[in-house]
Amino acid sequence: MAGLSLGTEMATDTEIQKFMQRHHGFIPKTGWIAHVKHGIAMRREANRARRGRNIEPCPAEKREAIEEALRHFGVL
Repeated sequence: MAGLSLGTEMATDTEIQKFMQRHHGFIPKTGWIAHVKHGIAMRREANRARRGRNIEPCPAEKREAIEEALRHFGVL
């Protein structure tokens, strides 16, 4: 992955959420993290479509903080 050296693992959403809570005072939804990580091309996965879950794009006011956390973990 870009930004990661060999032998390191990518941060989990739970680790990112804990970082966000400590540093920014809120816990982002995993869908918000995925939205920022993978850009605006959001699609409904087959398993979610069957369950009737909605896709929740990251709110604009939370995006910068999530990007900071992803940079901290070397994801962006």
